[in-house]
Amino acid sequence: MLIVLSDTHRTEGTGLVGAAEDAVADADLVLHAGDFTAEAVLDAFHEAAADLRAVYGNRDGAAVTDRLPEATTLSYAGVRIAATHRQRGGATGLAMFGRERGADLVVSGHTHRPVVDGEGSLTLLNPGSHADPRGARQSFAVLEPTAEGLSGRLTTVDGETFERFEVENE
Repeated sequence: MLIVLSDTHRTEGTGLVGAAEDAVADADLVLHAGDFTAEAVLDAFHEAAADLRAVYGNRDGAAVTDRLPEATTLSYAGVRIAATHRQRGGATGLAMFGRERGADLVVSGHTHRPVVDGEGSLTLLNPGSHADPRGARQSFAVLEPTAEGLSGRLTTVDGETFERFEVENE
């Protein structure tokens, strides 16, 4: 299981509670799309997750940005994933970023609002924020392998699934 998070905005700890905390503990891989804010938060995520991949965000201090890339590309269950905190040009910019990297899924953060936007063979995912939702619900994404790629869902920290989606591998 792959768990996708973003926009923690804390000075210590992970801010994980409820279903988000349980999901991270059970995950094969955790992908964080930036804005830990403090190095202690990044360290706490490394302790909480069996395998953490992450990018830095616009609110991360130098201690975090020195340790993380601005963007990364990885594969999970045959799906190529490109991750960044934000991209100029909104959805169009994110789609261009994903296509340049040959991605099936683009993960971003920054807005604190959960969004899934399927664009042909490319899916854009913002998991929202599990710890600092700023007017949206506290959320994260869960992606599980299928024969065709990944079955995903946006979930609240209370465990409520409010959107489902599929990501096909190419």
